[in-house]
Order: sequence, then structure tokens, then C-alpha cells
Amino acid sequence: MKAVILAGGLGTRISEETHLRPKPMIEIGGHPILWHIMKSYSAHGVNDFVICCGYKGYMIKEYFANYFLHMSDVTFDMQNNRMEVHERHAEPWKVTLVDTGEETMTGGRLKRVARYIQDEEAFCFTYGDGVSDVNIAESIRFHREHGKSATVTAVLPPGRYGALERQGTQVAGFTEKPRGDGGWINGGYFVLSPEVLQLIPDDSCSWESDPLNQLASQQQLMAFEHSGFWQPMDTLREKNMLEELWNSGRAPWKIW
Repeated sequence: MKAVILAGGLGTRISEETHLRPKPMIEIGGHPILWHIMKSYSAHGVNDFVICCGYKGYMIKEYFANYFLHMSDVTFDMQNNRMEVHERHAEPWKVTLVDTGEETMTGGRLKRVARYIQDEEAFCFTYGDGVSDVNIAESIRFHREHGKSATVTAVLPPGRYGALERQGTQVAGFTEKPRGDGGWINGGYFVLSPEVLQLIPDDSCSWESDPLNQLASQQQLMAFEHSGFWQPMDTLREKNMLEELWNSGRAPWKIW
């Protein structure tokens, strides 16, 4: 199965980093968050990727073109014009990088890669700026069993602030970043059948608006509930939080 990953947005809310690189190339633990997402899919047997590039997309292409240089020790013999890569580690990945335009909306980006996925029985689709320990293999099985056109992973958003534990006006303790108000939200990690591409008219189409609403109204959209870890990286604070989790050895999304 193939996985399509959105990697072309401007990432304006984390401009401290994105003025230099596309958002999916922001590093967590020395690796782009895009790499973390791909490792999660790979751990569930999905190794064929279609990356929707846009803003500074050449940096993503250069990363994969020079993957061994990023991941291995290397010796340059300047006198003899030779390069030796040591202990090279090759991921079992096939990666197709597609320029989907700088201004294209999320649905439009998916439409632009249609020729790479239109003959598939189903394919995965997600955002290139968040990590999760969602059971991707189980979501694929769920999609195949219900037989509808689309599956969205439903998640409980992380809380933004800690909460006070009170006994009347007495503070008894603190709860660190409790979950949101109990409402499930779109967590990405879709599994889709190719017929959904017909719901996307052009580059200006946002996947999250008309296509998803049409699928819901046609009773063709099912929710795969994930109550575990899920965290987008929309701000520098969230990036630093993910970095701290990785460096502590307690990154919940590291399932490989």
C-alpha cells in the first residue's frame, strides 16, 4: 500500500523554523519530522511513499537524494576524488516526490498526485507535521472491513494548559495538560479509496471542507478511533516538547 504525505504548506505558525526550511523538514532528534512519520508507516509495513512537495520542496528532494550522507559516516578522498560511505543503512522505501505547487490547497495537492495512486485498491493519506502511535495496520484493516470510501483517524486533542485540581477554593494539585473537552477531531492518518479523488475539483479545494463533508453526507466516511498519543507540530512550543520527549527516550510515537 502507498502513503501520500502532505509536505508543501508554508507553516506560517512556526515561522521561526520555516523561513529556512519546509515544515516537514523541521528536525526532531536530528531527523526531519517527515522521517519520523515515514518510520511510523514503515513499522506497519507501508514503505511506498508519495510526498506532495510545495514550499521549498527542493530541500526535501535533496534530503532523499543524499540520504546516505545524512544517515552515515562518510570519507572524502579529495586527492583521488572518491567518496566512501561507511555502514550505510538503507530503509526499504520507495519515495516519489511530486511538486504540487506553493499555493495549492490540501485537496488540490492530493488531486495532483492522482496518477500515482488512482490504480490502487486503497491508499493512506496524512499530514507531514505531526506524529502519533496510531496503529496504522489496524486502521487499514478497519477500512477494508467496512467497505466505505474513506476512513479518518479520530483523536482526542491534547490539552493546551494544565488544570487545577480543587476542593472548593482549596488547590489540591495540578493535572498536566489534560485532554480536550471530550470531542473527537480529525487526526489525519486517513485510509482512502481512489474514488474520493473525483470529489476534488481543482487546486483551490481544501480536503477538510467539501470532500470530507460530501463523504460524510453520502455515509462514506468512517472513523477509526485512536485514544493514544497524537501531537501536531504547529508551534515552536510543540516542536520543543516533541524534542524533549525524543531526547528523554520516552517518545511514544517511536514504535520502530
